[in-house]
Amino acid sequence: MTHFSPGSSLTAAQSDRAVGVLLALACGDALGAGYEFGPPLAADVEIQMHGGGSFGWAPGEWTDDTSMAVALAEVSAAGADLRSSAAQDRVARRWVGWGREAKDVGVQTRAVFTAASAGRSGPPSAADLRAAAQELHRRTGRTGGNGSLMRTAPVALAFLHDADALVEAAMALSALTHADPEAGEACVLWCLAIRHAVVHGTVDGLRLGLDRLPAERRAAWAERLDVAEEREPSSFAHNGWVVEALQGAWSAISRTPVPKGSDGSLQPADHLRLSLEAAVRGGRDTDTVAAIAGACLGATWGASAVPSAWRRLLHGWPGLRARDLVRLGVLSAQQGRPDRAGWPSDAVVDYGRWAERHVLVRHPHDPQVWLSGVGALERLPAGVDAVVSLCRLGADEVPATGVAAGDHVEIWLIDSSDPAKNPHLTFVLHDAAAAVRQLRSEGRTVLLHCVQAQSRTPTVAALYGALLTGRPAADCLDDVLRVLPRAHPNAALRQALEDH
Repeated sequence: MTHFSPGSSLTAAQSDRAVGVLLALACGDALGAGYEFGPPLAADVEIQMHGGGSFGWAPGEWTDDTSMAVALAEVSAAGADLRSSAAQDRVARRWVGWGREAKDVGVQTRAVFTAASAGRSGPPSAADLRAAAQELHRRTGRTGGNGSLMRTAPVALAFLHDADALVEAAMALSALTHADPEAGEACVLWCLAIRHAVVHGTVDGLRLGLDRLPAERRAAWAERLDVAEEREPSSFAHNGWVVEALQGAWSAISRTPVPKGSDGSLQPADHLRLSLEAAVRGGRDTDTVAAIAGACLGATWGASAVPSAWRRLLHGWPGLRARDLVRLGVLSAQQGRPDRAGWPSDAVVDYGRWAERHVLVRHPHDPQVWLSGVGALERLPAGVDAVVSLCRLGADEVPATGVAAGDHVEIWLIDSSDPAKNPHLTFVLHDAAAAVRQLRSEGRTVLLHCVQAQSRTPTVAALYGALLTGRPAADCLDDVLRVLPRAHPNAALRQALEDH
């Protein structure tokens, strides 16, 4: 496996994929929550993020899968070494604290928390959890649930630079609640697959990871992966077991065809959504299998492939939303360090040197859509109650003042003609235009902006105009440029409009 040094800077595409890990994990979790414990579903059944289920989840609310991953990511995002006793103690305290208020703690995990906390005035340490997990395994021999695999993704982000350290940390953190060696092996394999996908953008790291297992265990896991690639997700009826949970997730990923993007409808990046829907249709422990699949899919396709319609709804313990997962993902992948501009940690991203940031005009085809530079966020036009942002913003800038959290949509789009910077450009542009259309259908008045409304904003505005009028997007761009005469979309964006 390629070595990725601690001092290495992530490329734009790698950052996209690193952010995608937690976002897609949470989306899979929230998507599957309403179907948990249900039977397998037919291929033509539409899967929606409608909430409900056994615990009455709100639409877009994540479950224990993401909550436990978030607690782990909070520690890795602070730059702590997840192999250290101090870091593992912090994780243990956060998990046990969450478990006291959560409604959906897994049976095995709750048993470990309860045993480790018994007779103590303070929270148990990581050593206490590990001892309780070992004792449970000694008594029952049945501690191979999927509860450690579902939360393991942050380990991959924390050790992009060191596969050996990843293996050590994955095994140790799994053993805090799941003493069965197979649970640890599954975490190792999945974390290695996520790491490889973030660095390289491919899913072949799962097979490559077999070499990291003890020699006597490799054949068994190779055969399990073979079976997963031969059978549908619904074949794994016991997906509460870590082995079948991994198989169900891998089946959904490997058996879902990647769209070719040649017919003008589905794009290759739609593989993320289609695979998560396949995981949910597999039935039974739907939220967990989809969460596991989501972490690997997000690492492969990136945050830019996660539909904005899902990200708008996404929320969960401890009062977080999608952009909080972005922050945790970026900082975990960068050992707690923001980028040179202070993103994503700083309160505000400084665009003060950009002269045209205060431009503000109405969309030529829809006066309830404003086109602007980033300066308009300082004081929104009267009536604006939704925002679609096409550039990076600070923690205090989202949601904009007077806008509900779910009505401020952030789109991962870089103003560059380099295809490596926007690997799913067509998907992202159409997703952004669809977000504007959806907000308008809900009666919102929308501000669509980038930094200076010169490249990204007019492009998405043209695509939105095409949705409204049925005219070619390139023709709609001419209309947009008449109200934004200083705009000049880059060559890649113009080509995307020509190809529309």
